[in-house]
Amino acid sequence: MKILLVDDEEELVATLAERLSFRGIEADFATTGEEALSLAEKHTYDLAILDMKMPKLSGLELMDKLKQIQPNLKFGFLTGHGSEQDFHATCDKGSCFYLVKPVDFEDFLHKLNEIGATTHE
Repeated sequence: MKILLVDDEEELVATLAERLSFRGIEADFATTGEEALSLAEKHTYDLAILDMKMPKLSGLELMDKLKQIQPNLKFGFLTGHGSEQDFHATCDKGSCFYLVKPVDFEDFLHKLNEIGATTHE
């Protein structure tokens, strides 16, 4: 499975991508919505994990645009700006999960396992 991580906190997404690679999970990252859209036009992803609040494009707006490029893409949200309203908005749009930062990496991996993002070969 291939994952696209999108968050305006570059250190966070770079570290997450690296830690996922240590677990055998392929992950690309972007720090802007525009960069994420460009990656989605060039590569096929199974799962996109988005921040809710980013400059220019919110996570929900980016989700809609990514769905236009890759209709079968699954989504999760990892945000530092969690609210019950945002949680319901992401669920209504079909998000697989919604986690609030800081998140425990093992909890994050558990969510990925639940949706089949990790493989044990």
